[in-house]
Amino acid sequence: MIQPERIQALNDRPVQRGKYVLYWMQASQRSAWNHALEFAVQQANERHEPLLVLFGITSRFPEANARHYTFMLEGLREVRDALMKRGIQFVVKLESPELAAVKLASEASLIVTDRGYLRIQRQWRRHVSEKVSCLVLQVESDVVVPVEVASEKEAYSAGILRPKIERHLSRYLVPLKELPIKRDSLGLKFQGVNLDDVKGFITRLKIDGTVTPVDSFQGGTSQAKRHLEAFIAKKLKDYAERRSDPSLNLGSHMSPYLHFGQISPLYIALKVRQARGQSKKAKDAYLEELVVRRELSMNFVHYNDDYDTFEALPEWAKHTLKAHQKDPREYVYHLEEWETARTHDPYWNAAQQEMIATGKMHNYMRMYWGKKILEWSKTPLEGYRVALYLNNKYELDGRDPNGFAGVAWCFGKHDRAWKERPVFGKVRYMNAAGLRRKFNIEAYVRQVESLRSTAERAKPNMVPTRH
Repeated sequence: MIQPERIQALNDRPVQRGKYVLYWMQASQRSAWNHALEFAVQQANERHEPLLVLFGITSRFPEANARHYTFMLEGLREVRDALMKRGIQFVVKLESPELAAVKLASEASLIVTDRGYLRIQRQWRRHVSEKVSCLVLQVESDVVVPVEVASEKEAYSAGILRPKIERHLSRYLVPLKELPIKRDSLGLKFQGVNLDDVKGFITRLKIDGTVTPVDSFQGGTSQAKRHLEAFIAKKLKDYAERRSDPSLNLGSHMSPYLHFGQISPLYIALKVRQARGQSKKAKDAYLEELVVRRELSMNFVHYNDDYDTFEALPEWAKHTLKAHQKDPREYVYHLEEWETARTHDPYWNAAQQEMIATGKMHNYMRMYWGKKILEWSKTPLEGYRVALYLNNKYELDGRDPNGFAGVAWCFGKHDRAWKERPVFGKVRYMNAAGLRRKFNIEAYVRQVESLRSTAERAKPNMVPTRH
């Protein structure tokens, strides 16, 4: 079932006579549980035409580097193989996505595309919808509840968005049927990128190669499902009570895969809901993070044009931080010290090192990490820029609505005012004593040191660079 609210016409052009229906894949990089793909199959079948799937790769995606591209290409290779089994040709072009889509649209009857929320993703879709002569339909597949259905405006907290989402869950939390394609497109003649040699392809891209791929996570839907199955079997039972403890590693590790659209949030939600032998409390705790908190970040990026700047903060947070920006700081660090994890705080250093070594950071430590950047930067504005820069550079799920919302939260977004204190003003405070009181934080530091040593042995050239 594909709910009509997921589908949006991006222009008013007609469906034209063409050789194929074109699915321009960009955000939903998967062959299963993909509403945009299944809608495109449906359209192709109704028109008795083959379906062609296009993916465009630009080496100029903002802040993306070899780590991000490798993970993405590993997933796209799996998409190619899965689509081929369905009789659908997958063409990958080394070309800016919107330009590649316009070229292939010349012989398409219509274009179906998925939805992206970032500024550049919206610009791409706007360009295509204006330049092509055929109808362009966008199908939202990377949230459970479509953004405009959940809220018609920016939600200022999870508490505001939660009841709105919950009202619609029964309608949208339903399985998606995979349709067989009636006309095979494998015989169509198109030249594209060979995905068999990911490392070789990476060398052709003019991108930052200093942030190298990680061994901790490989891209692809099959890898995402492997992590999800392990989480449900071994970790979900403790998730509600103990997920914040960084030494226990109770995360599902879904965020990199969700970032690249390699797994459907709907699929994850249904798997968790249907998990046997798990408490309702544990399931609800996970679904709160997956659906409410994650989709709050989509709401933020969609409705707030300043989502990647200090200006995105609520007025009270900007006011209180500016009022305290000249407060004395016990420590002040600069970008190179932050990036190379050379602060006085072993817990902050461990969090930064975990991110560099694995491409991911424990969620609770990510909050602590951001709060300390705020506290030990010369100004709140400089701290905001540092946090975004580091998060986007090293996290596999950086450059993402969740990442932008997460950094903003550390500076007061989606939160309330707290007791006033130096530097933070009324923004929520976190400290090292809290880590020691709540968790075996020294065990976390030792774990990161082990991960870092392993990563350094495997990739001795992984050296952070100053920009």
